[in-house]
Amino acid sequence: MPEIKLIPLEPSDRENFIKDNQYAFKYGALEEFGERDDHLDNDGEIISGKTIGKCIDEGTAYRITCDGRIVGGLVLKIDPETNVNHLELLFVSPDEHSKGIGYAAWKEVERLYPQTGVWETYTPYFEKRNIHFYINKCGFSAVEFFNEKHVDKNQPIADAEGPDEMFRFIKIMKAQEL
Repeated sequence: MPEIKLIPLEPSDRENFIKDNQYAFKYGALEEFGERDDHLDNDGEIISGKTIGKCIDEGTAYRITCDGRIVGGLVLKIDPETNVNHLELLFVSPDEHSKGIGYAAWKEVERLYPQTGVWETYTPYFEKRNIHFYINKCGFSAVEFFNEKHVDKNQPIADAEGPDEMFRFIKIMKAQEL
């Protein structure tokens, strides 16, 4: 496993973080669908800068580094009262895929937040790499599929620009009352 570090996002790196996140998500969509535009917003993005910015503002953002190089990022929303925490965003530069960086970053998140009872995250239905990653690598379980017949009225990302078909995953770290 590569040696990675999670470095708190500096305000001066915010715009680069947003662009890097958009590139990583768009790469997956274009790899899956080509230039079809029904998965992209008006700016040609899978996830808008506004949505990413809101995640950063409401959570804790980190840059993922490997050997001192920025290779991705993630945003967490930590709830110390319930210990039900959310992985809002996780991305690795497509140039760095299949090197174990995402998994190493996830293991570091688990190490940094040992009090977590449950982790929750979402991913678009077409992101096969993400689905494989969360289930087969990180131990999450798919628990819900949001679509036009089953809309998540409580999750802001369902109302955001971008894909309207999403999987919800959870990972139970320790038994607790929900």
